[in-house]
Amino acid sequence: MRITKLFKDFFESERAGGFVLIACTLLSLLLTNSFLSENYSAIWHFKIGHHSFEHWINDGLMTIFFLLIGLELEREIYAGELSNIKNALLPIFAAIGGMLVPAGLYLFLNYGTETQSGAGIPMATDIAFALGILSLLGNRVPVSLKVFLTALAVIDDLGAILIIAIFYTKNLVWSNLLMSLGIFVFLLVLNRLKVRNLIPYLTLGVVMWYFMLNSGVHATITGVLLAFAIPFGNGNTKSTSYILQHFLHKPVAFVILPLFALANTAIVLNSDWHYALSHNYTLGIALGLIIGKPIGIWLFSFLAVKLKLSHLPSDLNWKSIFGVSFLGGIGFTMSIFITLLAFSDAEHINNAKIMILISSLIAGILGLLYLKASLKKS
Repeated sequence: MRITKLFKDFFESERAGGFVLIACTLLSLLLTNSFLSENYSAIWHFKIGHHSFEHWINDGLMTIFFLLIGLELEREIYAGELSNIKNALLPIFAAIGGMLVPAGLYLFLNYGTETQSGAGIPMATDIAFALGILSLLGNRVPVSLKVFLTALAVIDDLGAILIIAIFYTKNLVWSNLLMSLGIFVFLLVLNRLKVRNLIPYLTLGVVMWYFMLNSGVHATITGVLLAFAIPFGNGNTKSTSYILQHFLHKPVAFVILPLFALANTAIVLNSDWHYALSHNYTLGIALGLIIGKPIGIWLFSFLAVKLKLSHLPSDLNWKSIFGVSFLGGIGFTMSIFITLLAFSDAEHINNAKIMILISSLIAGILGLLYLKASLKKS
């Protein structure tokens, strides 16, 4: 299978970024539960303008993360795995199954309760962690499996963005939303006029983000919209999209996501923290990520092939698809992100974060062990 340099760069940066995220998470947990707890917490609640540092990370810097995801999705659609509908349907079906089954398991335990809004939490996949775990297997991992997991995770994140836009928008300010969408349309016009300079796109992208932030719709959606407004051209190394995507890889992997991890894994572990794992909403998260994700991803992939809507690449088998399906249960960044939108109660948020970390760890270990046993050595 032909693999582009940009995909290799993306895979490498996400892989290394996954290990940085693990280090940041452990550091954050250590500091939060030490004598430095108050000082550490004060960093993230420090006011910059009208918002805390944590808020600027979650609503501002994470928009850049979603911009990178959008650019990667755009490339996959125009020139990558998703450019051929037959190839695209496999990770698309897998992503749909990986969202529907976990949400169904969560709602089975929480429907009609105050925590049913957390159904989106186990639907997400963390690209950096998932690719980081896959990379531990080295050369025995087929290129098709790397591409499948990347495409699955990117589509999964797009699904998470749509869920955020549809289900986690509370108070809509139509005037600001229309202003933001109007700027997006204008950027599409610039694209059609073959304006290749990045400056007007990035400048108007910031203005679009401001109006989206004040519209009630989560501001990070601006990142994906901006990505599809930026000219792709022929996709070569001189195209506007390629230049920006290549530039963003390392800042996102080594600055933005680590800052998100540090700010959002400041979890207080009391002596009775394990009781947090017995609530219906935390059990729903665990079932969704550990069981729902692999079942949903594998089952829907299997159906796509059996219904002859897609085909399985020649260097893959159903064992490898099942193994990588466990890695889809590593929710981490995106699951925590949706938790902050789904719950307003501090105890619910803290307990959900604990379960997300535990479930992601279990899913990652199961996936690693299963793939290590099933993939042939290079």
